[in-house]
Amino acid sequence: MRSSEVTLRLSDVELRRRRRVIVTNVNFEARRGEKWILFGPNGIGKSSLVTMMCTRGFPSSGTIDILGNRLGKVDVFSYRNRIGISSSELSQAFPPQEDPLDAIVTALTATTGRWKETYDSRSVDRARSLMERFAIGYLEGKQMFRLSQGELTRVLICRALMADPDLLILDEPTTGLDLGGREIALRAFSRIGVEDDSRTVVLVTHRLEEIPRGFDHVAIMGRRSGSEADAYTDNVAGHDPQPGTLIYTGDLEHGFTDERLSDLFGFPIRVENSHGRWSAYAA
Repeated sequence: MRSSEVTLRLSDVELRRRRRVIVTNVNFEARRGEKWILFGPNGIGKSSLVTMMCTRGFPSSGTIDILGNRLGKVDVFSYRNRIGISSSELSQAFPPQEDPLDAIVTALTATTGRWKETYDSRSVDRARSLMERFAIGYLEGKQMFRLSQGELTRVLICRALMADPDLLILDEPTTGLDLGGREIALRAFSRIGVEDDSRTVVLVTHRLEEIPRGFDHVAIMGRRSGSEADAYTDNVAGHDPQPGTLIYTGDLEHGFTDERLSDLFGFPIRVENSHGRWSAYAA
């Protein structure tokens, strides 16, 4: 696969649920080795896009091409193991009694819940190495339902990395982590961003502070018209908010401006970038 090849392409994607349009007119393209941030407020449709990007949902209209496969035209199990995913939705798919080590190693077969599958010692050792890297080696032999949110988050990150995927999707990967856990995760993501020039990564967040170094592309989601303040007013009035869409794709410096984020959230925001780390606060 050449560096110019497209890993992920969304063309005129729209998603509807119960006659409500969730996201619309989404056009997005990520090439091999690119490191993308998918940014936007809560409720804007980021997770809906992620569900489709990782082959676990389908658009109401438009097309999605993933690793050279048209979603809906090719058996997703033939390439799902090439996609690493960490998301809160995935966390609900594991049996409560599952050993976290098994939850990680089963990424090799893109399954949730180990039954009769067998894995060689090299694969198990890799899973253990990832657990040590994210400081959760002590979880081996435990049960998934007994984990804290922070522990569960790190298990999902390890699973996402387990199969050395061509496409890595991290949906709010630092949710539930304390400061130490967050920095361990961000350090690992920064290494991926800086050192890994072959894997395409999409990291989803609504917090600038959780953007790792080495990520140099951003896709910002907003409403077709209006801001989050307008969406809140619509909800109070009993109206559905405008659907989410992409309002900007490009580099971070031109994407994260005071004006753009102020318009997006509906009040004045100041954006700063210090030593490669982003932050924002009310002006």
